[in-house]
Amino acid sequence: MATAAASASTASKSPSKEQIFEWEGKDKNGKVVRGEMRAGGESVVSASLRRQGILVTRVKKRRTTGGRSIKQKDIAIFTRQLATMMKAGVPLLQAFDIVARGSTNPRMTKLLTDIRNDVETGTSLSSAFRKHPLHFDSLYCNLVEAGEAGGILEALLDRLALYQEKTIAIKQKIKGALMYPVAVMVVAFVVLTVIMLFVIPAFKEVFKSFGGELPAPTLAVIAMSEFFVSYWWAIFGFLGGGGYFFFESWKRSERMQMFMDRLLLKVPVFGDLINKSVIARWTRTLSTMFAAGVPLVEALDSVGGASGNAVYVMATEQIQKDVSTGSALTTSMTASGVFPTMVLQMTAIGEESGSLDHMLGKAAEFYENEVDEMVKGLSSLMEPFIIVILGVLIGGIVVSMYLPIFKLGAVV
Repeated sequence: MATAAASASTASKSPSKEQIFEWEGKDKNGKVVRGEMRAGGESVVSASLRRQGILVTRVKKRRTTGGRSIKQKDIAIFTRQLATMMKAGVPLLQAFDIVARGSTNPRMTKLLTDIRNDVETGTSLSSAFRKHPLHFDSLYCNLVEAGEAGGILEALLDRLALYQEKTIAIKQKIKGALMYPVAVMVVAFVVLTVIMLFVIPAFKEVFKSFGGELPAPTLAVIAMSEFFVSYWWAIFGFLGGGGYFFFESWKRSERMQMFMDRLLLKVPVFGDLINKSVIARWTRTLSTMFAAGVPLVEALDSVGGASGNAVYVMATEQIQKDVSTGSALTTSMTASGVFPTMVLQMTAIGEESGSLDHMLGKAAEFYENEVDEMVKGLSSLMEPFIIVILGVLIGGIVVSMYLPIFKLGAVV
């Protein structure tokens, strides 16, 4: 299997008009070879292959549209594969070819092919990654750049893959812990909607034939049902529009992000879980950056954003300012007021002993284990609260609607 050079496009073609073509042909020995090339058209591909002594039998434009979006997990898998192949002695360009062909996502394949082509034309790997900031953040690019400069790219890619795997694992555990209560509340909302729209109006017609006065709880539920039936479009519109506006504000407004992130850290049970997961990511990120030889002030640029919480982002910015003026890291972290005593003590020991990356890594492991234990016990802890909520909502409605039936003898 051979891959032709991707620099075959003419100078008159702009890079934005280039596309990726799959080709097949025979080399000088008559052996069938296949590959991919980024070029401005099929004629350019054929001409370039002929110059390499390849008899072209097929050229086809590869479809790059469609496919699912590239997620953080895809980048983590790519990083692990690249680190493994480079440790095994596979050349960088060949490693990119192998990973790109093995991907089942066309968008991921295109991304890797673009990076591979940039590297082939002389661009450094870190610079090629920086052209795709949506998929490779500053932390990723800084670590790759440090690995290239120090000649330890394989080791840093392996460390980076480990960091991404642990970060993804924590996020998945948090999502898993939230999935159960959210799913139950959604089902409860659907059940309540069905009851309000269809069940209670049917009971209302039955009660009309009884005559007499209905109990107060029954009247209240019927009134709510009538309002829901009359204005269901407004209720769903308000919930949908309000939800969209809320999440867009949370995403785009710094003040809203700060408010919500502060609030989330104070929510009972879940706040402690989120706080520990944020600390785990913060310490893991700084440990990884510092171990790679990235200067502390520069490393702090990426640490705050990696934590995923606006409170820690602001705290990290202040820590960075303090450290850049000569303050010790432990002193700056203490002044921020967001880190627990254990993290501060381990950071102080690390600074004094010259093993800051090791001690921060230990702190990260401790809080990652804490998150594991909390997630395991969270489901059993949430079940009683969910049962009480559902019992009050649905059980209360059912009892209210059956009260007239219980008093049927007095009503008829």
